[in-house]
Amino acid sequence: MTITIVGSGKVGAAVALNCGLRELDNIILLDVIEGLPQGEAMDINHQLSERGIDSKIKGSNSYEDMKNSDFIVLVAGMGRKPGMTRMDLLNKNASIVKDVATKISTHAKNATLIVVTNPLDPMTYVALKTTKFNKNKVIGMGGMLDLSRFKSFIHDASGCSRASIQAMVISEHGENMLPLIRFSSIGGIPISEFLSEEKSQEIFEKTKKVAAEVIALKGATVYAPGNAVATMIESMKKNKKEVIPVSAYLDGEYGISDLCIGVPVVLGSNGIEKIIELELNEFERKIFDLGVTSVREAINLINQK
Repeated sequence: MTITIVGSGKVGAAVALNCGLRELDNIILLDVIEGLPQGEAMDINHQLSERGIDSKIKGSNSYEDMKNSDFIVLVAGMGRKPGMTRMDLLNKNASIVKDVATKISTHAKNATLIVVTNPLDPMTYVALKTTKFNKNKVIGMGGMLDLSRFKSFIHDASGCSRASIQAMVISEHGENMLPLIRFSSIGGIPISEFLSEEKSQEIFEKTKKVAAEVIALKGATVYAPGNAVATMIESMKKNKKEVIPVSAYLDGEYGISDLCIGVPVVLGSNGIEKIIELELNEFERKIFDLGVTSVREAINLINQK
C-alpha cells in the first residue's frame, strides 16, 4: 500500500507529514526538482522515527515510482501568490495537471486521485477527463479545507469546543464558496442558538475571504490543506464512510451535469460512494449556481486552448 504525492513543495510535504503521523501508509514524495523530495523525505522520516512511527517516506524524481500506488495526491502546479485569485492560475496549471494526469493514468491506473492544485474544481475536472478514471475515483480537496476554516471561526465566535462543531461548506473552492450556516451545529444544536444572525453572516464572509488573508500574511496555506488531504485518505483507507465536502463530478445531482464542484459526499473504500443532495433555499441556491457558472466558464476557457 502506497500513497504518492506529486509535488513536494510546502503543501506536498505537509500532506506527507500528516499522512505519516496518522500511519496511513508508506509515502512517496515525487517532484521534478532533484533533491527536494529526497530532502523533505529525510526530514519527515526523522520526525516519524522519534515518534516511533514506522511509515516510511521516500523521495523520488521518477514517475515510474508511483506504480501500483493506492492513492495519488496531485499538488503539482503554481501556487497562489498574494493578490491573485485561484482562477488567475487557470491556464498555467491546466497544462501541468494534464501532463501529470497522463503520467498517472500510465503508471497508476488503479489509484484513487486526490486533486489539490488550484483552481481546484476546474483542475479536478481536467484530471478526471485526462485520466479517464471512474468519477468516484477522482476527488478534489477544496471543501474539506474550507470546512476547517469555517469551523475555526465558529469556535472563535461561540467559545465552544472545536470537537463539538459540525459544519458544511459546498460550491466552488473559490470566491463563490458556500458556508452552510443552516446546516451547521454545535453538539447537534443549530448554531443559531449560539450566534446572532449578524455574527453568523460575519463568519460566512470571513470564511470566504480568509485564504487570501493567510496568503497575504505568509505566502501560502500549508498545514490545513495537509490535514484535509490526510483526513480524506484516512476515511477511504479505513472505509470510515465519513461525510466530507469534496469537489466531485456531478452527473445530474443538484440539476448539474459534466462539472466538478464542492458537495457533501460519503468517502469510503470505493472513493466517493454517495453524493448527498441537500435541499438548498433560494439564497443558498443562488450562490451555488454562481459557483457552477464560474467553474463552467473556467472549463470552457481550458477547452478552447
